Amino acid sequence: MQMRESAFENPISELISDEIYSLLVNKNLINEKNLRDYRIKKRFKELRNSSFSSTEAIETIRADYPYLQFDSIRKIIYLGNRVRS
Repeated sequence: MQMRESAFENPISELISDEIYSLLVNKNLINEKNLRDYRIKKRFKELRNSSFSSTEAIETIRADYPYLQFDSIRKIIYLGNRVRS
C-alpha cells in the first residue's frame, strides 16, 4: 500500500520514530481523531506559551480546523488527557 506524501510526516515524532509511525499507519492502528486532538492540545499549549490569550489561541487553531466549532476545540483542550511537555 502506497501512502500519501503527507502521511510520511510524523506528527508525534517526539513520541515514536518515523518507522514505527509509518508501520502503525500502514496497519491502520492510528486513531486519527485522537491524533488530531493531540495536535490541537499541543498547538494550544505552544500558542499560550507565546503570549496568545486563550480565545486568540482557539481562533488560530480554528483556522487550521475550520470544520470544528469554537466550543468543540475548547472541549478538546480542556477535557481529557493533557499534553505534557
